[in-house]
Amino acid sequence: MSARVLVADDSATMRKIIIRSLKSFGITDVAQAADGDEACALFEQGEFDLVLTDWSMPGKSGLEVLQAIRRTGSTVPVVLVATEGEKSRAMQAIQPGVSDCLVKPFQAEELKDKVKKQLSLGASV
Repeated sequence: MSARVLVADDSATMRKIIIRSLKSFGITDVAQAADGDEACALFEQGEFDLVLTDWSMPGKSGLEVLQAIRRTGSTVPVVLVATEGEKSRAMQAIQPGVSDCLVKPFQAEELKDKVKKQLSLGASV
């Protein structure tokens, strides 16, 4: 699966887990951001096929990252990664254009399913 993915999470451990999972199913072109501001800066610099962003981060939140991406006119799939407690708030973000939500803790197989689904939807558009 060839795709360029942006992973934004303020937890270095969570970024490593996500990136390791992505690599395990063939996605090796991954950029990572430690906060929402860095995520927005990286997004402006390059083209991505998918964005995975944490809901709660310093600077810009995942929702603010999503809004910034949508303001550029981009329709790239954006998956918000949230804790169970944040899930209901994150689901409200479907209105501003979030593609899906992944609830922590998650299994690698759940991540794989959501990534494959979003990349196949994006490819068919």
